[in-house]
Amino acid sequence: MNGLYVGITLVAAMLTGSGFVLQQHAAEQVPAAQFLHPGLIARLVRNRRWLVGIAVMAAGYLLQAWTLGHLTLSVSEPLLTTNLIFALLLAVPLSGQALRKTEIVGAVLLTAGVAALSLTRTVKAPSESFGSSSHWPAAAAIALIAVFLVQLGRHRSGGVRAALTGIAAGLMLGVADAFTRRTVLIIDGRHPLHLLVHWPGYAAIVASIIGLWLVQNAFNAAPLHKSLPAVTAAEPMAGIVLGVVVFGDRVHISPPLVAVQLAGVVALVLGVILVARAPVFRELRLRELPHVALELLQHPLPAEPAETDSEAGRDSDDRDAVEAPSTAEQGSDGQPADSQAATVVGRSGSSTTPAGE
Repeated sequence: MNGLYVGITLVAAMLTGSGFVLQQHAAEQVPAAQFLHPGLIARLVRNRRWLVGIAVMAAGYLLQAWTLGHLTLSVSEPLLTTNLIFALLLAVPLSGQALRKTEIVGAVLLTAGVAALSLTRTVKAPSESFGSSSHWPAAAAIALIAVFLVQLGRHRSGGVRAALTGIAAGLMLGVADAFTRRTVLIIDGRHPLHLLVHWPGYAAIVASIIGLWLVQNAFNAAPLHKSLPAVTAAEPMAGIVLGVVVFGDRVHISPPLVAVQLAGVVALVLGVILVARAPVFRELRLRELPHVALELLQHPLPAEPAETDSEAGRDSDDRDAVEAPSTAEQGSDGQPADSQAATVVGRSGSSTTPAGE
C-alpha cells in the first residue's frame, strides 16, 4: 500500500511543479511595488495563465494532503521535492532552450537524495523517537523565522528578496504540511464534519494561504530560478523537523544510516540548487503552445463590456486605417487625411468641369 501512496505523492509533485511554472510568468509581470500588497492577488486573478496554474497546483495539493496522512513526513517531504524535476520538464518546451549538463547532474543528485532519504526509512535498525504532540510550539518558532525572513526581504530587491521570501514561503508550506497530516489523521475513518471541532484543520488552511501568498510575492520579485530553489528546499526541511519533533518520526542512530541520510540531504539540496537555477526557468515563454492555448493563457481576462455590432464595425475600419502609413493619417497642415482627400477630390472634380458651367 505504501507503493500506492508514493506513486500518488509523485503525481502530486508533478502537478505542483507544473502549477509553479504556469504561475510564475504571470506573477513576475505585476509591478514590484505591489510586493506584499493584497493588490498583487487582485491583479493575478484576472490572468488566465495564473488561474490555470493555481488550478493545477490545487489538484496537486489535494493529492498531497491525502498522502501526508498515510506517509511519514520524513518520507513524503523528500518525494515532494521532485516537483522541481517536473517543473524543469515543463519549462524546457516553454522556454525553447535545451537542457545543459548542469541541470541533468542536478536532477540526478536530487533523485539520489530523495531515494537515499526514503529508502533509509524502510531499513530496520536502531532508532529513537522523541516527538510529542505537546511540541506544536515548534511550528510557531518556524513561523517566526519566516516572518523575520519576510521582513529582511522587504528591505531588499531582486534576487535577494525573491530568495528570502521563497525560504519563508517554503517554511510556511512545511508547517502547513504538518497541520495537514494531523488533519487527515483526525478525520481518517470519521465523518468530515468531525473536523469542524478541531483546530488543526483551520491551522492548515491559514498556513497554506500564507505560504501560497508568499510564493506569489517571491515569484513577483524575480525570475523563477531565484525563488524556486528556496521554496523547494525549505518546505521539506520544515516538514521533516516537525515530523520528528511533533509526530515522533523515528530517527536512525546507526552511524552508517546517519551518514547515508546526511549524504541524502546534501545531495537533495545541491540537486535543488542546480536544477532550479537552470536558464530554462529564466526564459519561460508560451511560444510552443498551440495558438488557441497561447491566446487563452497569455492575455488577461476581459474587463470591458462586449461591443455592439456597429462598434465592432467601426473598430474594424479603424484597424484598416492604422495599417496605412502614418504620413497619410495627417496632412502637413494638421488637417485629417479624410478631409484632405475630400478636398483633393473636390478640386479635381472642379478642374474637369467645363468652363461654361
